[in-house]
Amino acid sequence: QADRAVERQEVLHTDFLTPPALQESLACVRKLADVGVVVSGGYAQAERCRLSLGPADLIRASQCSAGGYPGAVSALSVSGKFVHDAANHGDFLGAVLGTGIVREKVGDIIVLDCSQGAQILVAPELVEYLIASLKQASGRIRLQCKEIPLAEIEIHKPRVKALKSVEASLRLDAVASAGFKLSRSKLADLISKGDVRLNWKEATKSNTSLKSGDVISLAGKGRLQIGEIETTKKGKFSVEMICYE
Repeated sequence: QADRAVERQEVLHTDFLTPPALQESLACVRKLADVGVVVSGGYAQAERCRLSLGPADLIRASQCSAGGYPGAVSALSVSGKFVHDAANHGDFLGAVLGTGIVREKVGDIIVLDCSQGAQILVAPELVEYLIASLKQASGRIRLQCKEIPLAEIEIHKPRVKALKSVEASLRLDAVASAGFKLSRSKLADLISKGDVRLNWKEATKSNTSLKSGDVISLAGKGRLQIGEIETTKKGKFSVEMICYE
C-alpha cells in the first residue's frame, strides 16, 4: 500500500489496526525512504488507529493534528434512552458490526458516562451508511446517530495506579477480577458478553493463562497491564499490575 501511495502521488489509509499491529507496520514503513506516514486515530490517545501513507513531501505539507491526517477518520455520536438499560462497549460494537461493517473499519468506541451513549470513530466513507443503518443496540435500545467534529470527542485522561495480587493461578478471570476489583463470576460473565479484550482481541476463555506484558481491557473499567510475575514459597503467583482507569 505504501508503494501504491507513492506511485499514485496520493495519501492512502490502512484499516484500523490494533496497537501491536500498528507498531509492527510502522517499523516496516519507516524503513522506506520516500514514504511519509501519519498515525490517524481521531484523537491523541486513540488505541485503534489507521496509518496514513503517502509521498514524504506530501505528508510533510499536510496540516496534521493530534488526531492524525485530515479526513482519515470521522466521528459519530450515538445516543438513546439508556437510563434503565445501560449499553456497554460490546453493545455498541455489536450494533455497528450488525449493520454489516467489518471490525477493521471501526476505530475506538468511547462509552460516555451517565448513560449518554457513545462516540464511535470510523472510516469516513461509512458515515452516511451508519447514520442510516445504526438503529438499535442489543436488539432493545433505539439509537440516534449523527456525525460530529473530531474536536467534540470526549477524552478522559486515565488515572494510573500500581497493584499487586497473589493468585493461585494465572487464569484470566482470576487475575483480571483482582485487578478490576470484581468477583470472578462477574468477570467470567463479562468475558462471555464480549466485554473483555486480551491484547486488543476479544477474550473468549476465562481460563486463558496470562504472562508479563499482557494487556487486559474491560469496557467501562479501563486497562490492566501485567507486570512482573513471581512464584511465592507456597507455589502461588505474585502478580504486579498497572491499572489505567
